[in-house]
Amino acid sequence: MFSTFISTLTFNFVSLLAAVQPTVPNSAVEFNWTGTYIIVGASLLALLIIPRTIEEPHVGNKMPLPFPSLFNNPSVGTFLAAMATGHIVGIGAVLGLTNLGVI
Repeated sequence: MFSTFISTLTFNFVSLLAAVQPTVPNSAVEFNWTGTYIIVGASLLALLIIPRTIEEPHVGNKMPLPFPSLFNNPSVGTFLAAMATGHIVGIGAVLGLTNLGVI
């Protein structure tokens, strides 16, 4: 009984692999410095906006940033949240612009 189940499972898995496209087209985009600038810009924009929208941005250790008043003197947690948000938005922008053929 168990061996029949294993052989059926193996057969289904092999059939699934056979149904997959045997060759994958080269869809990789070559490295482009433009994407780096877009992600850095999105991260800086997020660093300007996020500390002003978080409920308690000054709780915890302060991040030693230049121009603390410009960045609202954020804590380490606020800084990490802003950088994560900036990277997510920046990667989305780079992928979207690459898809549109702008980059």
